[in-house]
Amino acid sequence: MIWPTTEIGKVGQIFDGPHATPKTIDKGPIFLGISALNQGRIELSQTRHVSNEDFIKWTRRVTPKPDDIVFSYETRIGEVAIIPEGLECCLGRRMGLVRLDISKILPRFFLYNYLSPSYQKFLVSRTIPGSTVDRLSIKEFPSFPIPLPPMDEQKRIVKVLEGIDDKIELNRQMNETLEEMARSTFKSWFVDFDPVIAKAAGQAPAHMSADTAELFPDTFDANGLPKGWSIGVVGDLASHCKGTVKPQENHLVSYEHYSLPAFDKTGMPIVEFGSEIKSNKTPIVERSILLSKLNPDIERVWVPLAKSSRPQICSTEFLVMLPTKRASLVYLNSLFRSYEFRKMYQGLVTGTSKSHQRVGPQSLLGMRALIPPKECVLAFTEFAGPLLYKALKNREQNQTLADLRDTLLPKLMSGEIRLRDVEKTVEDQL
Repeated sequence: MIWPTTEIGKVGQIFDGPHATPKTIDKGPIFLGISALNQGRIELSQTRHVSNEDFIKWTRRVTPKPDDIVFSYETRIGEVAIIPEGLECCLGRRMGLVRLDISKILPRFFLYNYLSPSYQKFLVSRTIPGSTVDRLSIKEFPSFPIPLPPMDEQKRIVKVLEGIDDKIELNRQMNETLEEMARSTFKSWFVDFDPVIAKAAGQAPAHMSADTAELFPDTFDANGLPKGWSIGVVGDLASHCKGTVKPQENHLVSYEHYSLPAFDKTGMPIVEFGSEIKSNKTPIVERSILLSKLNPDIERVWVPLAKSSRPQICSTEFLVMLPTKRASLVYLNSLFRSYEFRKMYQGLVTGTSKSHQRVGPQSLLGMRALIPPKECVLAFTEFAGPLLYKALKNREQNQTLADLRDTLLPKLMSGEIRLRDVEKTVEDQL
């Protein structure tokens, strides 16, 4: 069955945000910019705020409330999210808002339709190129079509797709917890030296077995380092793997492509044929880790999936790093993600353009680094390794679930397939 369609303006009111930017501060109501929209979710990791006085001014047109749909109509065309409960915010520039009549259409159904590949393609067709930014016409937006199945069908479709998204979100939250456990333990052992401090005070190190505690000294040397530890360079812990792949010369080969856009969007590589990849890439060697040399103020540390039936390649903006005998993949992952490393790494940038600053491989390899005993690195690897590989498995499952969702979306939205045909398939994946 093909669902009937209507116009967005017939099932909701459309508003746009102010055409200016207020002064932002550290605390207060949230200034919701287009950077907060990420594949159907609102992310507040880089939140800006406004004063209460500016909040009143910036909400004269509309005050976002739960279940409102917010979308970008300039630059980041296709990005959309739902306002959650408890979020006090005002719209930023280039942001639109749809307040739906929930007796006619469910906000989640609207969201899923908007995110579907077919609707994203439609939005591209209605995009107006500009000299500075591309945009959708906010005046024409109310006339954009939207499928409108019966409410019972909308509810069933939303239930299926929400089940997938809930599992993806659960895995994502679990990964945040796993990564924080590894990060905090790395900092405790190799930055704050908590086990050494505890032993120097005659105490047993917290959250550590006696065998592991035995690996740490109980005194510091004249330089403030644990006795027997030393300072070297990153090149003592990691080597830079060079090489070039020309995918376009093997146009029928299917590659697992680790690109910057893929990292920023989903954290998963894109499978592409060589004919689809227009520039040279770097080969990924087994048990390596990727570190972005572009704009190092953005944390881009990527451990490739351990097993793949396809050749793995990455953008030349990534440095492919392999642990030496004095380190491990797990140790490098936590080192590269640590606050202390990132501050030093950012200090090595070259380039005058702030948006295109880079760190060269030789600068990275020559950067000062703590060299702990191999036994301590091994103990950390035994602790954090299972956390990392569980996170990798969760990422892999999320990619499978996202692929399933993206396959079902257009077919469910168009009425091409019946829910009874897909509900069992989805249940088997959750």
